[in-house]
This record gives sequence, C-alpha cells and structure tokens, in this order.
Amino acid sequence: MISALLTLAVLTAPEKKEPAMVYDFTVKSIDGKDVPLSTYRGKALLIVNTASECGYTPQYEGLQKLYEQYQARGFEILAFPSNDFGGQEPGSNADVKKLCTLKYKTTFPLFAKVAVKGSSPDPLYQFLQGQKKNGGAVKWNFSKFLVDAKGEVVAHYESGVEPQSAELKKAVEAALPAK
Repeated sequence: MISALLTLAVLTAPEKKEPAMVYDFTVKSIDGKDVPLSTYRGKALLIVNTASECGYTPQYEGLQKLYEQYQARGFEILAFPSNDFGGQEPGSNADVKKLCTLKYKTTFPLFAKVAVKGSSPDPLYQFLQGQKKNGGAVKWNFSKFLVDAKGEVVAHYESGVEPQSAELKKAVEAALPAK
C-alpha cells in the first residue's frame, strides 16, 4: 500500500520545468529582496558580472552612460558582483552598493553577490553560460551577456569590450524592443 502511494505521488508530482529563458529566474537584489527577472520582460538586458577591485572596475562609468543613453528605450543593465575571479570582490553587498552609488553614481539595478563558476554557480549564470548560441564560459569580471526584448541571449562579450564601444552600442540598439 505504501509503495503504491509513493508511486502515485511520484506520478502526480508536478514536473520540474527547466528554465527556458532569462525571465524564468528569480534573483536577489543587492538589498536581499527577491526580484523575478520577469519584471524586465519586453526589455533588452545587459547582464554583467562585476567586481570592485578589478582593472575593469572603471567600466561602471561606461555602463552608467550606456544605461542613461538607452534606458528610456527599454534597456536595463543588471549587475551581479562576483568574487570568483582573482578575489576582486571581497566586500559585502553593502560595500558594493556604496562603491557603485557613491563613486560611480550608478542607477542601474545591482544584485547580490553570486558565484559565476565553480561547483555551484548561480542558476542564472549556469543558464547564460550553457546557451548553445551566444553563451559561453565567463572568463573574468565584467563579462557581458546581451539579452533581447524576447528574453533570448543574443551576444556574449568578454571583459575587454568597453560599454561605450561601437560594437556593443550597435548590438544594444538591435536588441531594444520595437517601437
């Protein structure tokens, strides 16, 4: 009887659905609140793993300029601090927020520190890196994934691609929602 009930429970349990797009994830804000990425449905996203003590840290300035240039047209930058590369994000979420808002004057959304690589990467980053088309392993801080307004990863840029580069701006413009 017990085995029959267990079998019935297994057969009737809801099937766990694998995430199909970025909008299927819920992440933690820098302040610890749950943020469903479906909040950004219909917008182009640039998802960036950041670090406060990296040679690329000044890219925060370029990211802010990019955000200001395209935000009104349906563009968001989602910054995820990570200490995975060279231990260059040793501070707390509060430290990261303070640096970004005071020194770099960022206004785009900041999220809680995540693991991007290793045995337990954040599920969002596991998904991004696992995309057959336009995915790929994050090699260092300030790697950028561009997601179009349909929620599809359309490009992956390494750290050296500056936020103000013509290449990135052209791709952002193509990813923006149609007017």
